[in-house]
Amino acid sequence: MKALAVFSGGLDSMLAAELIRAQGIDVVGLFFETPFFRAERAVKSARLLQLPLKVLDITEPHLEVVKKPRYGYGGNMNPCIDCHALMLRKAAERLAEEKAQFIITGEVLGQRPMSQNLRALSTVAARSGRPELILRPLSAKLLPPTAPEIKGWVRRDQLLALSGRSRKPQMELAKALNITEYPSPAGGCLLTDPVFSRRLKDLLSFRPDCHVREIELLKVGRHFRLGPGTKVVIGRNKKENEEIFSLAGESDLVIKVDSIPGPLVLVLGDLSRPMEELAVALALSYSDAKDGEVAEVMLFMGGVERKESAPARPKSEFQSFMI
Repeated sequence: MKALAVFSGGLDSMLAAELIRAQGIDVVGLFFETPFFRAERAVKSARLLQLPLKVLDITEPHLEVVKKPRYGYGGNMNPCIDCHALMLRKAAERLAEEKAQFIITGEVLGQRPMSQNLRALSTVAARSGRPELILRPLSAKLLPPTAPEIKGWVRRDQLLALSGRSRKPQMELAKALNITEYPSPAGGCLLTDPVFSRRLKDLLSFRPDCHVREIELLKVGRHFRLGPGTKVVIGRNKKENEEIFSLAGESDLVIKVDSIPGPLVLVLGDLSRPMEELAVALALSYSDAKDGEVAEVMLFMGGVERKESAPARPKSEFQSFMI
């Protein structure tokens, strides 16, 4: 008997996997990766449990869900119900390939008011295409019995009846199972972050068919919208400057202040002369040049390099452009 665990690497998913393994059932973890949540945490947690883990990229279908969620967003740009449904559907599609009989998740009834209430859990299971095979071990006794319980694949009396937002029961269970290391509950999904969500909403408003690199750029630097077709990203330190440069495309404009310490500036989209001049002024404003000081900048695009001079302007002039 084998189960597939939709495995985030958080404490709940770790406990769900261990509860099922305690019944003599093989468990294979599945982590569904996108630019909004990476696998590092899941890989570490799986290693601690010695749990087999497969990382699967679902960027394309997940991005479509983020753009137009059927069940709406949470507090930010997080379409949790649609997202969970997509993951369970992808897990269900792998049952035959993995020679597994059912799917488990670490969801806890009532832990998240929007996405883990009774109605939402039922909706997510139904959208998977195999609702009868979706088992939530941590809250199973509060939910209708599923096929794994009815058919005797798992013992329902050894499952739990957890509910609500408190993590104390999970922490006590972790101690009983000798799980001494696990991540904090925060920081899993960038879509729940207000700043990242604001940037993503702006990007999708002006670039609905954006590339993955544009999403990766949302994670670093300061972001400015100079016009409907022009976006600027400014590094805040050496590491960010290097990361931004690595994500620059051939048609992008890269600006670097010459002879004065300053950030790397990346300009995407419309590179008309007025937008270019505004980007140069922005680059100088965030350099060490004093207000009004004339300084040179280097401009790079498509292998062509040139210099320009311009006065530095107060940062306050650009506050309205910041995303």
